[in-house]
Amino acid sequence: MKRSAWRYLWTAHDIRRKLLITLLLMAIYRLAAHVPVPGANRDALANLLSGQATGGQAAGTLVGILDLLSGGTVSNFSVLAMGVYPYITAQIILQLLVPIVPAWQKRMEEDPREGQKWQEKWTYILSIPMAALQAIGQIQSFSYLANQPIIANFGLFDANWLSSWAIVFAMTAGTMFGIWLGELISEYGIRNQGLSLIIFAGIVAQIPNNVRRLVVGAQDKWPIVLILLAAFVVLVILAIVVVQQGRRNVPVMYPGRRVGRGMSMPVKGTLPLMVNMAGMIPIIFAQSLLTFPSIIAGFFLGSSIEWVKTFATGVYTTFGGSGNAYWIMYFLMVVGFTFFYTDVIFMQQNYGENLKKMGAQIPGVARGAPTQRYLTRVLRRITLPGAIFLGLVSVMPVLVTGLLSLVGVSLGSQAGLLLVSSSGMLIVVGVVRDTFFNIDAELKLRGYEDARLVR
Repeated sequence: MKRSAWRYLWTAHDIRRKLLITLLLMAIYRLAAHVPVPGANRDALANLLSGQATGGQAAGTLVGILDLLSGGTVSNFSVLAMGVYPYITAQIILQLLVPIVPAWQKRMEEDPREGQKWQEKWTYILSIPMAALQAIGQIQSFSYLANQPIIANFGLFDANWLSSWAIVFAMTAGTMFGIWLGELISEYGIRNQGLSLIIFAGIVAQIPNNVRRLVVGAQDKWPIVLILLAAFVVLVILAIVVVQQGRRNVPVMYPGRRVGRGMSMPVKGTLPLMVNMAGMIPIIFAQSLLTFPSIIAGFFLGSSIEWVKTFATGVYTTFGGSGNAYWIMYFLMVVGFTFFYTDVIFMQQNYGENLKKMGAQIPGVARGAPTQRYLTRVLRRITLPGAIFLGLVSVMPVLVTGLLSLVGVSLGSQAGLLLVSSSGMLIVVGVVRDTFFNIDAELKLRGYEDARLVR
């Protein structure tokens, strides 16, 4: 009988050490998330999150999304109020620029490993000004929408400039501290899951409170809301698992082994191509990029020039999480980022050259560059249904809200929470799945799979 290798999860000293390090670093991040910025107005933030401030529901949804991406630190306006969001934005900018700038693309193609190190270094460097810019934008835009200062006596170029710049530097340092903890998790804990687990921890911590607020907002219709939410959660989990597990096996002929003076027959094998190779990264990227225009617009919400103020308000409202335009952009960006990130990952893996070095060949396709082009075409075709499916799941809150309205349930100012909770659920399921397979691979790598055979 076969028994799961996961029964060795805690008895395996190396795996147990990685898990304990991961839990410890996540606990440190959650503790730091409760260190507030000096002078932060918690009541004004609470009004923004509930949608009762000047910006209304759009402002509440935007602040909720930022709170989601930062791991629940915006609601406390802690020194980690921006989470790892500036790093994600910097990563998006560089990944968009690499295919456009010929010198950068050549660097990545000539030596992918060194190119990856170069890109990571500049992502860290770019994260610093992005974090400072977002810190100023958050303070100014939140203060305008709350119609009262979020930070008391904040002014970068007046008598309080020293304390104001100290706050900006502290928030920037908090972001870099969060990024550093994520990198420590990826290096010493669960591999390549650091930043995802930090976002995951913040989302999980918020889900109970978000569900409570949705139920309270539904008043006497709360049983219907709970049933629909439960059905929505099950549907999202099933959808993500089905899409993530889908793959197409491309036939590959591997060279036979030398036997005496001759060669054995070629060995038939397969190269699995996943339907959604990008995982949950497109969701995080789309949300991060969609919130960026609102951050920039926040600088001009209090402008004395009327047309500038009107334009900034329109941008803030459009990208704040309300209206059909937001959902259309969200869907298109999820689909687009799925294709983009899949192409980036597949280009770095360079299966064409790797198969050529091994002497392997896809039947009917020449080795090297033609193989890479063929696999790219196949991957894009199977990515299309996966990308559309992921996009539809990401906008499913529209359908749930529509169902609630049909049965006479209106969530009012709490409607934006549905977007926050659903997006969080997408990320949570994706991170749990990736972490599961990561740990499973670690167990197999260390030989614990062989120990599954028992009497």
